[in-house]
Amino acid sequence: MKQTSGHLVQVVIETIKGSREKYAYDQESGFFKLKKILPAGMVFPYDFGFIPGTKGADGDPLDILVLSELYSFPGCLMPCRLLGAFKAKQGKKKGKMVRNDRYLAVPVASMAYNDIAAVNLLPKEMIRALEDFFIRYNQEEGKRFEPSGYIDAGQAMAQIKASAALVQQ
Repeated sequence: MKQTSGHLVQVVIETIKGSREKYAYDQESGFFKLKKILPAGMVFPYDFGFIPGTKGADGDPLDILVLSELYSFPGCLMPCRLLGAFKAKQGKKKGKMVRNDRYLAVPVASMAYNDIAAVNLLPKEMIRALEDFFIRYNQEEGKRFEPSGYIDAGQAMAQIKASAALVQQ
Protein backbone atom coordinates (compact mmCIF):
# COMPACT_ATOMS: atom_id res chain seq x y z
CA MET A 1 0.00 0.00 0.00
CA LYS A 2 1.48 3.35 -1.07
CA GLN A 3 2.23 5.72 1.81
CA THR A 4 1.10 9.30 1.27
CA SER A 5 1.53 12.42 3.31
CA GLY A 6 1.14 16.13 2.95
CA HIS A 7 4.93 16.43 3.02
CA LEU A 8 5.67 16.57 -0.71
CA VAL A 9 8.70 18.37 -2.13
CA GLN A 10 10.13 18.91 -5.58
CA VAL A 11 13.75 17.77 -5.83
CA VAL A 12 16.35 18.54 -8.50
CA ILE A 13 18.86 15.70 -8.78
CA GLU A 14 22.48 16.82 -9.09
CA THR A 15 24.37 13.55 -8.63
CA ILE A 16 22.98 10.09 -9.28
CA LYS A 17 23.41 7.07 -7.02
CA GLY A 18 26.49 5.00 -7.76
CA SER A 19 28.39 7.98 -9.16
CA ARG A 20 31.96 8.92 -8.21
CA GLU A 21 31.44 12.27 -9.90
CA LYS A 22 29.83 15.06 -7.85
CA TYR A 23 27.87 17.54 -9.94
CA ALA A 24 26.48 20.87 -8.80
CA TYR A 25 23.97 23.17 -10.44
CA ASP A 26 25.58 26.42 -11.59
CA GLN A 27 22.94 29.11 -11.31
CA GLU A 28 24.90 31.58 -13.43
CA SER A 29 25.18 29.32 -16.49
CA GLY A 30 22.06 27.20 -15.93
CA PHE A 31 24.12 24.03 -16.39
CA PHE A 32 25.41 21.28 -14.10
CA LYS A 33 29.16 21.45 -13.50
CA LEU A 34 31.50 18.70 -12.44
CA LYS A 35 32.49 19.71 -8.90
CA LYS A 36 34.83 16.86 -7.97
CA ILE A 37 35.59 13.17 -8.30
CA LEU A 38 35.35 10.98 -5.21
CA PRO A 39 38.23 8.66 -4.27
CA ALA A 40 38.28 5.16 -5.74
CA GLY A 41 35.68 2.94 -4.09
CA MET A 42 33.56 5.83 -2.81
CA VAL A 43 30.24 6.50 -4.57
CA PHE A 44 27.00 8.28 -3.77
CA PRO A 45 24.71 5.74 -2.09
CA TYR A 46 21.53 7.34 -3.48
CA ASP A 47 20.55 10.25 -5.69
CA PHE A 48 21.66 13.56 -4.19
CA GLY A 49 20.19 16.92 -5.01
CA PHE A 50 18.57 20.06 -3.73
CA ILE A 51 15.18 21.56 -2.98
CA PRO A 52 14.65 24.47 -5.40
CA GLY A 53 13.70 27.86 -3.96
CA THR A 54 15.42 27.21 -0.61
CA LYS A 55 18.67 28.34 0.99
CA GLY A 56 20.52 26.81 3.93
CA ALA A 57 22.90 28.37 6.45
CA ASP A 58 25.78 27.45 4.10
CA GLY A 59 24.29 29.68 1.38
CA ASP A 60 23.33 26.78 -0.91
CA PRO A 61 19.87 25.32 -1.53
CA LEU A 62 18.86 22.68 1.02
CA ASP A 63 20.47 19.28 0.37
CA ILE A 64 18.36 16.17 -0.04
CA LEU A 65 19.10 12.47 -0.49
CA VAL A 66 16.50 10.52 -2.50
CA LEU A 67 16.12 6.85 -1.56
CA SER A 68 15.01 5.07 -4.68
CA GLU A 69 15.30 2.16 -7.07
CA LEU A 70 14.77 4.52 -10.01
CA TYR A 71 17.45 5.59 -12.50
CA SER A 72 17.59 9.36 -12.77
CA PHE A 73 20.00 11.92 -14.22
CA PRO A 74 21.47 15.29 -13.26
CA GLY A 75 18.77 17.92 -13.73
CA CYS A 76 15.87 15.53 -13.23
CA LEU A 77 12.97 17.18 -11.37
CA MET A 78 11.43 14.58 -9.10
CA PRO A 79 8.34 14.90 -6.88
CA CYS A 80 9.15 13.23 -3.57
CA ARG A 81 7.66 12.34 -0.19
CA LEU A 82 9.70 13.82 2.61
CA LEU A 83 10.72 11.30 5.29
CA GLY A 84 12.58 13.69 7.60
CA ALA A 85 16.20 14.77 7.95
CA PHE A 86 19.51 14.07 9.61
CA LYS A 87 20.36 16.98 11.87
CA ALA A 88 23.95 17.96 11.22
CA LYS A 89 26.55 20.67 11.52
CA GLN A 90 29.17 21.19 8.85
CA GLY A 91 32.23 23.39 8.53
CA LYS A 92 35.92 23.75 7.82
CA LYS A 93 38.25 21.67 9.99
CA LYS A 94 39.11 24.61 12.26
CA GLY A 95 36.34 26.97 11.21
CA LYS A 96 32.82 27.86 12.20
CA MET A 97 30.25 25.08 12.11
CA VAL A 98 26.84 25.82 10.57
CA ARG A 99 23.67 23.78 10.57
CA ASN A 100 23.45 21.82 7.33
CA ASP A 101 20.85 19.07 7.66
CA ARG A 102 20.48 16.33 5.06
CA TYR A 103 16.85 15.86 4.11
CA LEU A 104 15.66 12.39 3.12
CA ALA A 105 12.88 11.61 0.67
CA VAL A 106 11.37 8.89 -1.51
CA PRO A 107 10.07 9.56 -5.04
CA VAL A 108 6.29 9.54 -5.30
CA ALA A 109 6.75 7.06 -8.20
CA SER A 110 8.85 4.60 -6.16
CA MET A 111 7.48 1.12 -5.72
CA ALA A 112 10.35 -0.44 -3.76
CA TYR A 113 10.37 2.29 -1.09
CA ASN A 114 6.65 3.08 -0.96
CA ASP A 115 6.21 1.49 2.48
CA ILE A 116 8.77 3.76 4.15
CA ALA A 117 6.85 6.61 5.73
CA ALA A 118 9.41 8.16 8.10
CA VAL A 119 13.13 8.45 8.68
CA ASN A 120 12.85 6.60 12.01
CA LEU A 121 11.51 3.55 10.14
CA LEU A 122 14.73 3.15 8.15
CA PRO A 123 17.03 0.36 9.34
CA LYS A 124 19.58 1.63 11.89
CA GLU A 125 22.42 0.19 9.78
CA MET A 126 21.23 2.24 6.80
CA ILE A 127 21.15 5.44 8.86
CA ARG A 128 24.66 4.75 10.17
CA ALA A 129 25.94 4.05 6.65
CA LEU A 130 24.45 7.30 5.33
CA GLU A 131 25.92 9.30 8.21
CA ASP A 132 29.30 7.64 7.62
CA PHE A 133 29.14 8.52 3.92
CA PHE A 134 28.61 12.22 4.68
CA ILE A 135 31.34 12.21 7.33
CA ARG A 136 33.84 10.68 4.88
CA TYR A 137 32.64 12.84 1.97
CA ASN A 138 33.23 15.99 4.02
CA GLN A 139 36.62 14.75 5.26
CA GLU A 140 37.68 14.51 1.61
CA GLU A 141 36.89 18.23 1.28
CA GLY A 142 38.75 19.14 4.47
CA LYS A 143 35.48 19.70 6.34
CA ARG A 144 33.80 18.29 9.41
CA PHE A 145 30.31 16.82 9.35
CA GLU A 146 28.69 16.07 12.69
CA PRO A 147 25.32 14.28 12.59
CA SER A 148 23.20 14.59 15.72
CA GLY A 149 20.03 12.56 15.34
CA TYR A 150 17.12 13.19 13.05
CA ILE A 151 13.86 15.09 12.74
CA ASP A 152 10.54 13.85 11.41
CA ALA A 153 8.86 14.91 8.15
CA GLY A 154 6.69 17.55 9.84
CA GLN A 155 9.68 19.30 11.41
CA ALA A 156 11.68 18.96 8.19
CA MET A 157 8.83 20.46 6.13
CA ALA A 158 8.57 23.40 8.56
CA GLN A 159 12.31 24.08 8.02
CA ILE A 160 11.92 23.85 4.25
CA LYS A 161 8.95 26.23 4.23
CA ALA A 162 10.82 28.71 6.49
CA SER A 163 13.84 28.57 4.17
CA ALA A 164 11.67 29.12 1.08
CA ALA A 165 9.94 32.08 2.75
CA LEU A 166 13.33 33.69 3.48
CA VAL A 167 14.42 33.24 -0.15
CA GLN A 168 11.24 34.95 -1.38
CA GLN A 169 11.76 38.01 0.85
